[in-house]
Parts: sequence; structure tokens; C-alpha cells
Amino acid sequence: MTDLNTPEAAPGASGTTNAPATSLGYGYADLVESLKKCGVKQGDIVFFHISISELGRPECALAQNDINAMLFSALKETVGQTGTIFLPAFSLSFENNENFDLASTPAANGAWSRSTDFLEYFRNLPGVVRSCDPNWSVAGFGPRADELLRDLPRTSFGKDCLYERLVRVKAKICCIGGKLHDSAFLRFVEESAGAPTCYRKLTTGLVYEDGHASRQGWVTTITGHRKSSSDAGHIETVLREDNGCRAVGVGDGQILAIECRRFCDVVQHQVSRNPWFTDATWTEASSDSSDERSRVELSPSASMEELIERLWWLPRDIVSDGYDTALHALSTQLPMTIHEYPTGTECWTWLVPEKWTCREARLETLDGHRLFSYADNPLHVVSYSLPIDRVVSRQELFEHLHVHPELPDAIPFIFKYYERDWGLCCSQALKASLRDDRYRVVIRSEFNYGSLKVGEVVVPGKSDKTFVLCSHLCHPAMVNDDLSGVVVGLKVMQELLKRSDLRYTYRFLILPETIGSVAYLSHHEELIPDMIGGLFLEMLGLNNPHALQMSFRGDTDIDECCSRVLEEGDLEGWTGPFRTVVGNDERQFNAPGVRVPMLSLSRVMRNKKGRNPYYPEYHSSHDNPGIASPARLAESCELVLRMLDAIEECRVPVNRYHGEIFCSRYGLNIDAYSCPQGNRAFFDILFQIDGTKSIGQIARVCKISEDSVQAVLNELEGSALITYRGEV
Repeated sequence: MTDLNTPEAAPGASGTTNAPATSLGYGYADLVESLKKCGVKQGDIVFFHISISELGRPECALAQNDINAMLFSALKETVGQTGTIFLPAFSLSFENNENFDLASTPAANGAWSRSTDFLEYFRNLPGVVRSCDPNWSVAGFGPRADELLRDLPRTSFGKDCLYERLVRVKAKICCIGGKLHDSAFLRFVEESAGAPTCYRKLTTGLVYEDGHASRQGWVTTITGHRKSSSDAGHIETVLREDNGCRAVGVGDGQILAIECRRFCDVVQHQVSRNPWFTDATWTEASSDSSDERSRVELSPSASMEELIERLWWLPRDIVSDGYDTALHALSTQLPMTIHEYPTGTECWTWLVPEKWTCREARLETLDGHRLFSYADNPLHVVSYSLPIDRVVSRQELFEHLHVHPELPDAIPFIFKYYERDWGLCCSQALKASLRDDRYRVVIRSEFNYGSLKVGEVVVPGKSDKTFVLCSHLCHPAMVNDDLSGVVVGLKVMQELLKRSDLRYTYRFLILPETIGSVAYLSHHEELIPDMIGGLFLEMLGLNNPHALQMSFRGDTDIDECCSRVLEEGDLEGWTGPFRTVVGNDERQFNAPGVRVPMLSLSRVMRNKKGRNPYYPEYHSSHDNPGIASPARLAESCELVLRMLDAIEECRVPVNRYHGEIFCSRYGLNIDAYSCPQGNRAFFDILFQIDGTKSIGQIARVCKISEDSVQAVLNELEGSALITYRGEV
């Protein structure tokens, strides 16, 4: 057995080769000498990129395993016992929607690992450790390997990733036969420099380690359209011209080395001068629907019915052309600012996803008979489905074919924004009719760089204190969830724009569900302290009573005002605590670190039956304009305006006195003998005035009308005994 611990034993080493004297190839000694001339020395930490075939043939004909042994021995002799070797073990497993096994998943072939045989040889050597990164795993050997590869954050190129650690410990990059710009360090530099040529992306899957499986999410970096070395030759030129880069010829190729920090500094300097430096060929993905906006034209001040009729069928996925088309059409109805958050943008703990476009989706028999297609209904494909074009067994098809659990003839709405998979949807009846052994599935979908968009309408008031209305515009080919909330909110804002005496400022946010609220709030944190409350609007076209879900606290003045108006305005309406009625973007406003008391107004039944939590047609093709009543929408619009009126009128009295008032001094008295109940009520009111309760709350505590409370407050204000807080 060859002893790899002694360089003299390595095939091709000086004194051991049988290569003829006329050989033009390279040997073990050539590799070691060239590495040393490149500045690689004993004790170094080196990230090697290997493309051994670029050096030509060795001095003599060797089996692949002998070449691997020779190369490893050369690396090991050069860095010595105190040095550490790192090599790519990239698998791109999650990026390719595959699971990752730390022990057995091989290093993928590609631009970053052209010598897969050697990488696999190295990865399986005794003493080699591997990072648990399901995309950009790295293998290491030497005294610092475990330290630098252990406990990495779940981000391949972000903060405290391996590449940042290697920069900190003054490691080097060495390319044997390869190109410097093929180094994964380039992605690290692009992300850390904020280059527009790349974006962050969440990838998910199963990681197997020591026999245990865990579902994990890893953030990776996607680089534009750079596909080949020819696209990045200018980067190689700049790096080679830098004084910190050394190049030494060996065989038919070269070995190049540069310090990691110097590599980063050179590229970052170029990016600072030209953000597009790392990929001059990169462009934002073009859209085939560039004229789609022109196809949705709305009448000025369009009715809620027209808005629904023109917009409901659009494929309004969270980041998509269909969503953008709908938002652009709505922006013609009133003054609107559209905020954009590019793919990969950090939004607190979230990342803005890629833009998703479905060009075509269909299921057909092997003889070409089409059973259903995306053109028939956008719900026939899972939102954010992966592409596929192949023949599948009936069993596999059924694992990816979704039906509505309760409505036999409805197509369900299924989405997998962050758990990537392919999928189709159809009715129970159609699925039951599928008897063939095999079918052809075609889903032509694309994931591209895009931007999430949030529409914002602002009606200014006398105060910067702001009340927020919110609805989500996503969900293709459906109405009540939540196009109904959008059109009601829009009509409410049109009414508010006619007013000139508003106390508070009002914002209406139209956004993609969840991620839209997170994106807006995380980029407008300065507005949060002035948000006195909010109301999420959804499911408002149904023939159900109104349901008001309270805020997280449940006891704020906003809760009191809105619940009182509901009680007066909808005799069948009902209220429920936070997260017991519905679950939508009100969660993001009430969440830790935000705590804006946002309520939710919807039309759902109190006694839910069956699996569906809200209404029978929820998340299905049956949620169409036919179940969105214009009368119910108008009622909801009026109810929201009344709630806002109550908030406008809601005032909090603040005492300017201490102790119990000497009423006789101010002529304030209700005789305790002739009117004992009035006297008691009067003093009940006085004892509630401390700047913490609104007029409505005082009325409820004292069990008297608001008019009676206001009458007492008017007298107190006339005697300069109280003032008002001036805000809810």
C-alpha cells in the first residue's frame, strides 16, 4: 500500500518515476516546486481549486488513483503538518431540489470542480472533514479544518460563512490549472459588496448527518446569467495583473495563488467603481408580458364590481407579472406610491423570493389528449411550482396532483413559495377518472430576478399619527381572498381623500400576503412608532356577518372603537381574540418588535363546519365574482368608514387636577339626595379620568352612554380641569 504520508512514496515523485527522460509532462517535484514559487508555504491555510487536466499529462502514464495520490501528497508536503488544505465539495443539492447526505453526496462536476475524481478521492480520505452545507460544501484536511468548518451559519456566502472566516485567518486561494474567477470566493465578494449581479435565495430540503435527517433552510447566492468562463475573462485579467497574484507555469498550464483578502479587495474595488463589473453580460430577466398592463384599462373611479371583474382572473402570484399588472391598474384610481423590493432583499428574517412565471402547464395522456391546462385556469398549477417535462407514472402523478378536500368539482389553490416542488391541481372528479398507467406532465415555469411591489396610498391628516388599512392583492383567479379587501380599501381611501379635516393620517397598503407586510415594515421602521393601529380587510364580498378579530393586546382604544361600531352597525356581527378568527397580515403588524394593534375585518361564520376554516369556497376556483355581492361590499365599505369616524372622534381626557375635585368651587354638582344615581355616575366618571381611557372606554366602565360622559367632560374642560391627549 502506498504511504501517502511520505512524499517520496507518491507516484511520480523525484527518484521514483520511470518516466522517460524525453517526457514533456510534469511530475510530483514540479507540482511542489511550482506551489512554493507561488508563495504557498509550510503552515499556510489554502483553498485549492483543481483542474488537473489543464496541466496536460503527467511524466508517465498513471492510473487516476495514482494521479490523485500524487496531487494530494504534493499539496500536503507544500503546506506541511501545520498547514490546512481546503477543496470544493460542492453538490448544489438544495439548489437542484435534492436532499443532501453529508457522508455520501458526491461533489458535483462543473465550473468549480473540474477534477471530480480528485475531489471525491480527497473527500473520502481519513481525517478529512466536510462542512454541512447542502449547496456549497467544502472539505478540509489539517489542524484548522474542523475549527473553520464547524458551526457555520446556514448561509453559504453571508456573514460568518467559511469564506469570511478564511479571510480573517489570512488564508490563500490557489488554482492548479484553473481560473481564479471560477473560485467560489467570487460569489462571496459579490454578496458582501452588494453587487446587483447576484441575489440571495432560500433553498430548503433534508440534510442527513450521522443517520439523522433534519429539514433545513439554507440561503445561497444566485449570480445573474454568468454561465461560462468567457463571461468573466475580464475578472481573471484584473486579478492576474494585481501584484499580489503569483503565476507559475507547470506542464501545459499554470498554478496561480493569491491571498483571500487580496482577492476580495481587488474585486470589491472594481465593484465600487462599476457595480456590474463581475458580470457585464448580466441583465434583468425580460418579460414576455410587457404589454400586459395595457390590456387592463379601468374606468376613472371604477366601481368595485368593475375592479373585480377586470382583475380577478390575473395570475397574481406574490412576485409576478400578473400581480404587477393588477397593481399598476389600481394605481390609476388614486394617488399611489409603488415600493419595490428586489429579489433576495433582506427583510428582517425573511428574503424576498424570486419572480415566478408560468408559461405553460398541462396534463395529457400519452396519445396527446389534453386533460387540463394552465390556460384553462391559473389554479391548475401549484403557485411557484418547479418546471417539469416528462412522462410519470400514475402513482407519481398522484403524489403531486392536488384536489380540494371538500368541493368535488373545484380546483384548489396550492402554493409552495419556499418548499419547492412541482405540482398540478384539478377537481376530485377529474382525478378519479385518471386510469392510465402513465401520463405526460408539462410545466414550463421560470424563476428569475424580480421585485416585490407594495402599493401605498396616503391621506394626510393634522397629525403624523397614522392608522393603517391593509389588504393583499395576491392569489390568482380568486375574489374574496383577498381582492374584495383591496377594492373596499380603495373605495374607503377615495372617500377619505375628499376630506380636509382629518385628525390622523391614513395609509392603505396593497401587498403580497405576509412577505409584503414584512418587506414594507422592515424598510419603514421609522414609521412604526407613529402607527396608532390598523385594520386588515379581507373576505368582504360574502353573505356572512362581519367578524372583527381583535389586536394582540385586545384592550386598546382601537379595539374598543371598532368593536363598538361593529356592535352598532351589524347586529349579527361578532368578535374574536387575536388569531382565532383569521390569519393574515395583521400578524406581522402585531408581531414582536412591531406591536401595532392591527385588527382584522372579514365576513366569516362564527361556527365553522368541516375542514374549511372561513367559507366553503376558500382557496378554490369557486371563489369567483359570483359569490362577491356588490351589496355586501358596499356595506363593508360603509362599516369601515364608520370605524374610522369613531377613531377620529375618539379622545382621551387627561386630568389637570390632583385628588378629588372640590366640585362646589366650580359649580359642578349633582345633588346626592335628589339624584343619587346621577351623583354616583358623575363621580365614577371623575375617577376614570387619568389619561389612560378614551371616552368610549369610560362609558363602558361606568355603564352609561358616551353622550353622558361627554357632557360631564365638557363642563370639566370649561373649568380647565381636563385636557385631551390629542391621540388615540
